[in-house]
Amino acid sequence: MAEPVPSSDLHAAAAEACSVPSPRWQAAVGAAVVLVAAGMAWGALQIPGDAGYGGVGPSFLPWLCAAVLALCGAQLMREAFTGGYRQAADPGGEPRAALAPFAWVTAGLLLNAALIETLGFILGCTLCYALAVQGLRRANGQQGLLRPRALVVDVGTGLAIAAPVFWLFTQFLAINLPGLTNTGWL
Repeated sequence: MAEPVPSSDLHAAAAEACSVPSPRWQAAVGAAVVLVAAGMAWGALQIPGDAGYGGVGPSFLPWLCAAVLALCGAQLMREAFTGGYRQAADPGGEPRAALAPFAWVTAGLLLNAALIETLGFILGCTLCYALAVQGLRRANGQQGLLRPRALVVDVGTGLAIAAPVFWLFTQFLAINLPGLTNTGWL
C-alpha cells in the first residue's frame, strides 16, 4: 500500500512541472507591490489640503489606495513565505514574447498621445483602436489582417466607440476634450 504524499511535496512537484515562479520570485513581487504602496503613501503626503465635506480631504483616496495596495503586497509576501502561491496555475502562453503585436499596440497608444491635439479625440482614439486591434489579432494568429474590408471594419468600430464617448464627455458632462473642430461635435 502506498503512503500518502504530503501536500508540500505535491506543491514542489507541481512547481517543477510547470513554469510557476519560485517562492523567492513570488516574494519579490509582493515586496515590489509594498514598495509601490510606499511610493503612493509618500505621494499622498505631498498633497496639501484640509478635510472637506464629511472630513474627507483630497489625500483620502491616495491614502486608501496605498493602504489597500500595502495590504495586498503583505498578503502576497505571506503566501510566498509560507510555501508559495499554492493555487497558481501554469501561466501558459508562448515561451517568448510576441514583439510584433506589442509594437502595433504600442504604436497605437503613442500615436494617439502624439496626435490627439492635431486629429482630435475621435480620430485619435479611432487610430489607437485600429492599430491595437491589428496587434491583438496578430497575437492571436489571425490571417488577412490588412485587407481593406478588415481595415474598414476596424476603423468603423473605432469610430462607433470613440464618437459617443466624445459626445458624452463634451456635451453632457461638459468636460473639454480636444476636437477636430470648435463646434464640440467633432
